[in-house]
Amino acid sequence: MNDKIIEIEAGKRIVDLIGDKKYLAARVNGELRDINTEITEDVELNLIDFSTEEGKEIYWHSSSHVMAMAVKKLFPDAKLAIGPAIDQGFYYDFDKKEPFSPDDLAKIERKMKQIIDQDIPFERVVMKNKEILDFFEKRHESYKVQLIKEIEAEEISLYRNDDFADLCRGPHVPSTGYIHAFKLLSLAGAYWRGDVKETMLQRVYGISFPTQDQLNDYLKKIEEAKKRDHRKLGTELELFSIFEEAGAGLVHWHPKGATLRRIIEEYWIKEHLAADYQLNITPHIARGRLWHQSGHYDFYRDNMYALPVENEEYILKPMNCPGQILIYKSKVRSYRELPLKYAELGTVYRNELSGTLHGLLRVRGLTIDDAHIFCQPEQIEDELTKVLELAQKMLNKFGFHEFQVELSVRDPKDKEKYMGSDEEWERAEKGLIAALKRVGLEYKRMEGEAVFYGPKIDIKLLDALGREWQASTIQFDFNLPRRFDIEYMDRDGKHKQVVVIHRAIYGSLERFIGCLIEHYAGSFPLWLAPVQVVVMPITDKENRYAQQIVKRCKKQGLRVALNDKSEKINYRIREVEVSKVPYMLILGQREIVDKMVSVRKHKEGNLGQMKLKEFFSLLESEQGGEN
Repeated sequence: MNDKIIEIEAGKRIVDLIGDKKYLAARVNGELRDINTEITEDVELNLIDFSTEEGKEIYWHSSSHVMAMAVKKLFPDAKLAIGPAIDQGFYYDFDKKEPFSPDDLAKIERKMKQIIDQDIPFERVVMKNKEILDFFEKRHESYKVQLIKEIEAEEISLYRNDDFADLCRGPHVPSTGYIHAFKLLSLAGAYWRGDVKETMLQRVYGISFPTQDQLNDYLKKIEEAKKRDHRKLGTELELFSIFEEAGAGLVHWHPKGATLRRIIEEYWIKEHLAADYQLNITPHIARGRLWHQSGHYDFYRDNMYALPVENEEYILKPMNCPGQILIYKSKVRSYRELPLKYAELGTVYRNELSGTLHGLLRVRGLTIDDAHIFCQPEQIEDELTKVLELAQKMLNKFGFHEFQVELSVRDPKDKEKYMGSDEEWERAEKGLIAALKRVGLEYKRMEGEAVFYGPKIDIKLLDALGREWQASTIQFDFNLPRRFDIEYMDRDGKHKQVVVIHRAIYGSLERFIGCLIEHYAGSFPLWLAPVQVVVMPITDKENRYAQQIVKRCKKQGLRVALNDKSEKINYRIREVEVSKVPYMLILGQREIVDKMVSVRKHKEGNLGQMKLKEFFSLLESEQGGEN
């Protein structure tokens, strides 16, 4: 929220007193309002501009209305669905018989420019439920009618711009002239309400900013992001495939991708063993009754795959939690064993809608680096601190040093929605805050964003383009300890309920690797590169020497490949450069005579001749700098 606070007298419109078009909306005594609202009593205002999250949402939502206005003027028969602001920009869904074309997008942009130049006011109108229902029925806006019928409030608001009107809570910018630089980005299909049984709508994505410079910077980032798209690079670098004949959302790792994944897994295992975690493995399927007991069956059934086994229902596991809990409960646990930390690279399966699947970022088969910490209440803060320290250390290793941290807590006005006592929630929240302070991580408090069974911390990575990626999660659970009666024997001989903390560092391996591909644009640091060195003889005469160099590289523990194809050397060098291998060793007659190697580095080119031992020292130095 903007820091500018002013007091305003009754009988005035906010916008008339500001005199600065950078302000988009305001909080009036804490309530979000349009700035063309007339004030009827003395109030205190917090003014909101584009630099705030609220300001961006208002600006982008207003832009979506401008786009919808343009579409209705150009294509009157198109029906309006929904048009929200999203993390980066906005979209609007339309039901239109003929698909939009790229030429249509250009027409819509031109019409939007005309609407913006007309500086048409956004007018908020409040109607009775029946009135607004009649209003949209007469306009044949069937999707708006459906939404209105589901609203229980007696009065509902819409926003009008001349003859255009849209069902909306608001707030909005004062007029269309507040929207300055904008661009329509892409077209996509989207089922109404994400349901494959409903109508397929046409979604138009866009972005807008207060200045052309901001838009230009964003579009440059978009172009760079396209070059870094993990789906494109995954194919070009032969890392992974998702085959239509095998099924959507199911990843097949090629040898190079499998190598990359193995490196990431081995590092994870090494760090977890050093941090006193015990590794376990749980089955991919379990009886349906286990998921009834855990509560997943009631809350998550639509996302689960069921299998009939000997007249009984089994479930492909969507979570790893129940299996790890059964291992904990396999015997009576003493307080002396706590904290007990179980970790698993567990593959799970989730029935995601096909329209939501996206490369490695949203899949149906995924491996989560799950861990569960079973501890006593007095151990909470120390264990949370250790988790945060481990997360920072591991994420730093992969080149991530900037994070957005969110603390999700329950809504204090709606406590009945959440499991657990006030004492448990307060203890858990205090533990999370204390741990964040101990490791020096700033955080954003998200009231009402906790899941029903406990508060949590989410760590979002910032990549090379400044984009956020969800990674680590640290989650309290007040649900499973009760459902499974998870206890330990205390020093007084009494059984007491254990505290359970779920946590993941990578999140899912699939999403984390997708993030890594885009962060590095496929040019992985030496320690992560699936192939670290390519040995390349110039002609067949150097093949024997090349094979000797390959053997010595392997003995040194390097991931090395031999490229002795018959193509010309310049072609092969370009080929390896495109494949983003960190180093090439070029071998000709001169290198054989001098017992040297000619070294080329990715993106830097020729480093000159050196002894093989010198090359190994160079790599050791580089890898040491990455640790």
